[in-house]
Amino acid sequence: MNMFKDKSILVTGGTGSFGQSFVNFILKKTRAKKIIIFSRDELKQYEMQNKLFSEGHDQDRLRFWLGDVRDKSRLNLAFYDIDFVVHAAALKQIPAAEYNPQECINTNVNGANNVIFAALEQGVKKVIALSTDKASNPVNLYGATKLASDKLFVSANNLGGKRDTTFSLVRYGNVLNSRGSVIPFFKNLISQNKESLPLTHEKMTRFFIKVEDGVKFVVDSFYRMKGGEIFVPKLPTIYIKDLIKSLGKKPKIVGVRPGEKLHEALCSREESHLTLEFKNHYVIKPSAWGENNKNYNTDNKGEKGKNVKDLFEYTSLSNPNVLTVPKIKELLKEIN
Repeated sequence: MNMFKDKSILVTGGTGSFGQSFVNFILKKTRAKKIIIFSRDELKQYEMQNKLFSEGHDQDRLRFWLGDVRDKSRLNLAFYDIDFVVHAAALKQIPAAEYNPQECINTNVNGANNVIFAALEQGVKKVIALSTDKASNPVNLYGATKLASDKLFVSANNLGGKRDTTFSLVRYGNVLNSRGSVIPFFKNLISQNKESLPLTHEKMTRFFIKVEDGVKFVVDSFYRMKGGEIFVPKLPTIYIKDLIKSLGKKPKIVGVRPGEKLHEALCSREESHLTLEFKNHYVIKPSAWGENNKNYNTDNKGEKGKNVKDLFEYTSLSNPNVLTVPKIKELLKEIN
């Protein structure tokens, strides 16, 4: 992890499930000089600060900044003398986004734009933004805002001029056991002695990733990135009905929620001409712009990729890696 030695790293949305795991990883595995947790919830910051300090982490390496990505002037202050940024802040709840579209746009789109320009103005070296499977062929407002955010970060590489700030993205599926995800929701219902668990559709599938695997993939992407790529890990698919079975309950069909897909895509057919396959991940190259002559077939770690077939798509339905009920039970034991 020599890249991070004596460097300063900032995480927007740093008190979320990803942010907390990322900060723990950086503290334990690297010799980063400073880690800044940037978020707007003072209670979560207080709780995270107490937890980290009680675990004996060096207080001199940690900074907690209250702020909102909607506030560009605050981001400019926070980004001063920062080397690397992970942009994880977002409004993510699909029903909430459908009913509060302006708020979702203000955070996910305008906030992303503020992060980009603050990074450029303060000379941040590398920025990775977290995307989502909902951004690929979006059917809900949350996915549409994340697609817009993705486009902003890709095109940001054409804004810097002589600046050496580079921007890339990591796109993955649902994070197991993260706040607001389906597993804690199901476990809460089980604690209430519910006889069945709600299932929106019998054939619904999702990609899943453990939060620690997501963190490691983001860290590796900092090493791999040349600027403009969307990095997509190869993930397992889970049928939600099988997840319910693995929890020892029966499903109760309740109908698809507004803006909800039956299956998710991480790489769409429309992007197949831009998609490269590596051993454990895919890369979606940026569309050509300006004088971009980068060779994305070999990344900065020396890993080599190959073009996928025409009309290739990577969806939770077409994915050959589907977890059975026994495998899901093993996975649940791991995350517990």
